[in-house]
Amino acid sequence: MADTTTTAPESKTEPSKNAGDTYEFNADIAQLMSLIINAVYSNKEIFLRELISNSSDALDKIRYESLTDQDALKDQPELKIEIIPDTENNTITIRDTGIGMTKEHLRSNLGTIARSGTKQFMEVIQAGADISMIGQFGVGFYSAYLVARKVVVRTKHNDDGHYIWESSAGGTFNIKEDPEKPFARGTEVTLHLRDDASDFATEKLIKDLVKKHSEFISFPISLFVTKEEEKEVDMSDDEDDDDAEPEVDEDGKPIIKEVKEDDEKKKKTKKVKETKTEWERLNKNKPLWLRKPDEVKDDEYGSFYKSISNDWEEHLAVKHFKVEGQLEFSGLLFVPKRAPMEMFDSKKKKNNIKLYVRRVFIMENCEELIPDWLSFIRGVVDSEDLPLNLSRENLQQNKILKLIQKNLVKKCIELFNEISENEDDYKTFYDSFSKMLKLGVHEDAKNRKKIAEFLRYYSSKSGDKMVSLKDYVSNMKENQKFIYYITGESKQAVENSPFLEALKKRDLEVIYLTDPIDEYAIQQLKDYQGKTMACATKEGLDLGLTEEEKKAKEEEKSSFEGLCKKVKDILGAKVEKVIISDRMINSPCSLVTGEYGWSANMERIMRAQALRDSSMSKYMMAKKTMELNPDHAIIKALKTKFAEDSTDKSSKDLVMLLYETSILTSGFSLDDPSSFAGRIHKLIRLGLSIGDGDENLDDDDDDDSDDDIPQLENEDATTMEDVD
Repeated sequence: MADTTTTAPESKTEPSKNAGDTYEFNADIAQLMSLIINAVYSNKEIFLRELISNSSDALDKIRYESLTDQDALKDQPELKIEIIPDTENNTITIRDTGIGMTKEHLRSNLGTIARSGTKQFMEVIQAGADISMIGQFGVGFYSAYLVARKVVVRTKHNDDGHYIWESSAGGTFNIKEDPEKPFARGTEVTLHLRDDASDFATEKLIKDLVKKHSEFISFPISLFVTKEEEKEVDMSDDEDDDDAEPEVDEDGKPIIKEVKEDDEKKKKTKKVKETKTEWERLNKNKPLWLRKPDEVKDDEYGSFYKSISNDWEEHLAVKHFKVEGQLEFSGLLFVPKRAPMEMFDSKKKKNNIKLYVRRVFIMENCEELIPDWLSFIRGVVDSEDLPLNLSRENLQQNKILKLIQKNLVKKCIELFNEISENEDDYKTFYDSFSKMLKLGVHEDAKNRKKIAEFLRYYSSKSGDKMVSLKDYVSNMKENQKFIYYITGESKQAVENSPFLEALKKRDLEVIYLTDPIDEYAIQQLKDYQGKTMACATKEGLDLGLTEEEKKAKEEEKSSFEGLCKKVKDILGAKVEKVIISDRMINSPCSLVTGEYGWSANMERIMRAQALRDSSMSKYMMAKKTMELNPDHAIIKALKTKFAEDSTDKSSKDLVMLLYETSILTSGFSLDDPSSFAGRIHKLIRLGLSIGDGDENLDDDDDDDSDDDIPQLENEDATTMEDVD
């Protein structure tokens, strides 16, 4: 196997003969390194991010200095970061051509806590905070000891000579002159890895960490890699003779062939493996959010979206923005075309927004960065001045995060408005994320009215098309004060509900809320553009009657007071009261709930909750009110029957049947289906003229004896027809 010459200078890690000066660490630094070395951290990988960030800062400083000093970049004009892994010696070197450090810088910056701001980090760790908070408190250089048993720093500043800083974190560090003088300017940090951290010297892991944390650093980051390639080489004459087998004839004698001139010119080749070393650029992706939106092409947005989301589909929409003012930050927000499968999985990460500070990745699960209802949004946020020590226990820093969140929500709402301008795109968006918008109405009080603009519903007049609340209000009648809605399991279940009969007759549009989350959202919305939301299944529904109509209804109600009292006596505690209502046209009766109690649909939803608190049900499952339709033939006949004989026992089953059928048509569930089935069977038996003595068809009704069965006379068939 052939080896090529290494194309990069190797790191010089051996100490020179010059002993140099030995210093003791600041007491706090010694304590800090003891914590880092002896504690078990779950995210040791953070060291590479910190060291690359330090290199980036050093490059920024020399570039800034070059603006006023033309000679600052003279010795080393190229600004870059290089990473050299060495698995044989178990080391990793991070090298930059930045501003470098003087001897005094080495002593003060790497030995005094005041320079790094790590005291706060120590206090948080000692207070028992999560160890994963490392990297958020400016630990920087000292995080190298998460993986290293010894650290060697070589550096050269334009204003000073070459120096080596070395320490094994034993309480002291050594500074000496570097006789090798390996580079013109910059800093080289070599980590002698501990045995349990040897994986960090592998090329694959380094590539993964740079892609995750430092992909958008503005300076080129290159990795010194080793590759194997197959190469064809000419074979020598000796090899050709050794490898070739002579051809023989049938007698075993060698065959002598005439060699042509062309054959002599042809050379045989063979494939050999060759080891090659080269520099591989790791951060090829540019931070799109730092460019102007009109300079970025659609395919660049698409490629960037796929790189941060791992989505195989293109994004639906993108928002490219920069916020200036009290806090400056920029970013990109993407709306996917489809909802992720784990959107409602509470165990998954709360959001998909990656937080960067000066293009250095900080975290992607900051719960304060964006509310839950926008957790489907993908993107990045990059701040120039957000401090790295993001402590959720720090009030001032929480205010900064809340300010970022406020602006992100604002930008998302702007993005949704842009999507709504295209009907097809908005349909795709709403089909995927309507539940999240409704969750926003439920949770986000500050933006509730704005989010309500994006809601779409089927209605009694919309047909197969969904309408917005804005469309509903624009189509309202002149004196209409309410936005009427009904909740149910499906569109088919609610569009023929008895609760809509009077509303439809008066040509009043009713919105269908058929999503379980609608029940929660509508309780928070309450009104829209000054119009109150009115549930068609709740008691006291205002149909907008005139004074004359109200007066006529009151007179009609007084004539049915006796019937209402009799029905209430029969039903007992099953209903709170029985009243005459004008909300029905074709149905004889219905059951409504109180204004603040659960609707039938909400009751169904709560019953389905596996972990629900049953103690709450007895308070929220409000008593039902039975409403009778005074214009229906059944109610009129029942009134006449009670007027003739108020003690008629045969009426009990008729009232109970009316009550149980109204339970079903009103969307509730029967508590005792077998009792209801028994009453229906009796009617079937009567219709088939089957006597009670037929044992095969005799039903046993739990608590209803045969004495309670209505005694319908055979000769009076017309009476049964009126009641049926």
